[in-house]
Amino acid sequence: MAFSKGLVFAMVIAIFAIVKPSEGALNAHYYDRSCPAAEKIILETVRNATLYDPKVPARLLRMFFHDCFIRGCDASILLDSTRSNQAEKDGPPNISVRSFYVIEDAKRKLEKACPRTVSCADVIAIAARDVVTLSGGPYWSVLKGRKDGTVSRANETRNLPPPTFNVSQLIQSFAARGLSVKDMVTLSGGHTIGFSHCSSFESRLQNFSKFQDIDPSMNYAFAQTLKKKCPRSSNRGKNAGTVLDSTASVFDNVYYKLILSGKGVFGSDQALLGDSRTKWIVETYAQDQKAFFREFAASMVKLGNVGVKETGQVRIYTRFAN
Repeated sequence: MAFSKGLVFAMVIAIFAIVKPSEGALNAHYYDRSCPAAEKIILETVRNATLYDPKVPARLLRMFFHDCFIRGCDASILLDSTRSNQAEKDGPPNISVRSFYVIEDAKRKLEKACPRTVSCADVIAIAARDVVTLSGGPYWSVLKGRKDGTVSRANETRNLPPPTFNVSQLIQSFAARGLSVKDMVTLSGGHTIGFSHCSSFESRLQNFSKFQDIDPSMNYAFAQTLKKKCPRSSNRGKNAGTVLDSTASVFDNVYYKLILSGKGVFGSDQALLGDSRTKWIVETYAQDQKAFFREFAASMVKLGNVGVKETGQVRIYTRFAN
């Protein structure tokens, strides 16, 4: 998935480093005794960062998705590249994630309050919940107890579902991680906050196919608006792109309403309306924000349990292994 930049099946499943759901059980009260102030410290750090930079919520939510999708929720996305290895954060799909400093700041404070206790992976999971809540979305109890990974490879970012995927490809990608069709449509709703660069959707605006210049599933007037934002001559700047929905700083159900009107920014977003397996879910969430919020919280808990490690190290620093 993609949030800030324009949030891979039977035939191509072999190229996946498939991450299985965790068989272990995490605990919502994991730090109650060992670090009771953990969630407060993370919330305050995230809130302050968001006030300073409005791009933080989308970036941290995207960070959580990408971390869990690649090697499981193990904070491998935070590890730095070395001379001998290019890490996940430097893989093409993660170039726009950024805001790593927020997790680093929270972790530094946690190490002072309760050394070697709270994992980087749990910090990311809690921060993802907090940015959703701070943006007007639902709250849920984050299950905790993850341990941190020590391996991070940029070439594994190719396993992230790109914004060009069709519904069947999306379903298979999510299923490989133990997530259902409903989870996939629900978690796609995270696109309600954030920004996309032109490169993630420009293929829908010109030379779409041999017979059509513009993706026919896209509202024509909307396509013309996006063309103006992404002129061929100057669409590579960091600010060239568009918000993912018309209330991009608010977590709401507008994303689904826009899909119904042909204004999904990514091809993978708009595709959800054209398939009977997903269309009814889009329609339900467009009509019922409470249902979307309820299911989003549940799906985030499921995503947070993908491939987690309950044995291993708690990294002292976010950027490299102990």
